[in-house]
Amino acid sequence: MTKLFSRRGLLGTALAGLASAVSAGAPAVSLRPQLRPADLDKAALRPRPKAPDPQALIDRAKLGGRVGYAVVDVKTGALLETRNADMGFAPASVTKTVTALYALNALGAGYRFRTRLIATGPIENGVIKGDLVLTGGGDPTLDTDALAGMAANLKAAGIRAVTGAFRVFDGALPFIRVIDESQPVHVGYNPSLSGLNLNFNRVHFEWARDSDGYTVTMDARSGKYRPEVRVARMRIADRAAPVYTYKDAGDHDEWTVAAKALGKGGARWLPVRYPASYAGEVFATFARSHGIKLDQARPQSDAPRGTAVVTHNSKALSTILRSMLKYSNNLTAELVGMTATVARGGKVTSLAASGREMSAWARTELGMTEASLVDHSGLGAASRLTAEGLARALAKVASEGKLEPLLKPFVMRHENGSTDKGHPVKVLAKTGTLYFVSSLSGYATGPDNRQLAFAIFTGNEEKRRALGQSAQERPPGAAAWNARSKRLQQQLIERWHAVYGS
Repeated sequence: MTKLFSRRGLLGTALAGLASAVSAGAPAVSLRPQLRPADLDKAALRPRPKAPDPQALIDRAKLGGRVGYAVVDVKTGALLETRNADMGFAPASVTKTVTALYALNALGAGYRFRTRLIATGPIENGVIKGDLVLTGGGDPTLDTDALAGMAANLKAAGIRAVTGAFRVFDGALPFIRVIDESQPVHVGYNPSLSGLNLNFNRVHFEWARDSDGYTVTMDARSGKYRPEVRVARMRIADRAAPVYTYKDAGDHDEWTVAAKALGKGGARWLPVRYPASYAGEVFATFARSHGIKLDQARPQSDAPRGTAVVTHNSKALSTILRSMLKYSNNLTAELVGMTATVARGGKVTSLAASGREMSAWARTELGMTEASLVDHSGLGAASRLTAEGLARALAKVASEGKLEPLLKPFVMRHENGSTDKGHPVKVLAKTGTLYFVSSLSGYATGPDNRQLAFAIFTGNEEKRRALGQSAQERPPGAAAWNARSKRLQQQLIERWHAVYGS
């Protein structure tokens, strides 16, 4: 087992400098930390007690593949230590830190997404003489409770009937069938995207064994409601594998599940591929409960014109981003990122196109010259960031105070894996995880209050290539590999504060 070095002994000692520095002209790949005299502050040149060698820490982690990192003094901007820092790595969900900065810059912390009910004709005696259009504004947080509230508000506005059709409009953002084609078909973290979304575009599948076999439900579950839906349908198949199959039935999702995989009962969230229809079906259910009869929702191709009878506003963007970073929600990241691109005047024709717009912004505004992103969530493994570029960007924006309050604490642990609540180094960071990819980036502050911005990337491409497009959600060895990577990340953070702390 990898042993954590004694951080309390090192961090409790007055540490003053490094024994020596090396050449500033560092190669692309280095087996030792690269110290750049042009960047190092003078305090880093005084003798210090010996800290664990980073190569030894990496060797003990037994990750294979590559490890890259960079650490920057936030106050001075000095680049303190690097390894493979100018190599491109798959950043995974660490991408979301760039997305958060991009969205704040383009939209502002107080931005709110709007979902509206628009009447396309006049309203006479509570009757809409025209269509009623549920119009999405890209809200990533719209849920069943919100639609229930909109239906109640429609009733409160005096509406009792609609002579025209009930329609849904999702054209504020392009329809994206999946975030990443390489993911298993049934995973809820890889849903469809559009301008109108509900419950993170996931449907709740629940099953229970009874005397006649299984009872199955597909519903748009929330804290208060459980409206069943037909836009996503499930059939139990007499087989052992595969566990799930999916078919696009033209106007709804058709799923099958292997009977031998179900057991006595259970539940999980499945992705929705008809998000606008999903939202329309659920809203119509609530409208009918208020006596407003609506037919099945029809798609609206152009932005509707008329009167907004009801408007639902999301929470402020800053709140949405904090939740996005805490729970690492992919749908939120993609919708926020595409909305920011639209606000900047970019034409969003695809997720990749919006990713390129964000990459260009990061290169220009954050100095991340090597940024190459294919999405806003990091789910696409083709994205690339460098450790130095990201660490320097975080140091650059630290004085603005926008990102740090949105990040969550990174849990530091004892050697046995238990939480170390008294750890002297406090870390606020974003994690990123794909199979055999683990990243961490953020801010670390030691007992001396010296704040470091850092980025750590680890990845084993050989193991990833061996996976292929597997239906497995937990490939053998992936969890153990990820645990070793996280242990290494903590050891590197402890090393930096031992070496560069006061």
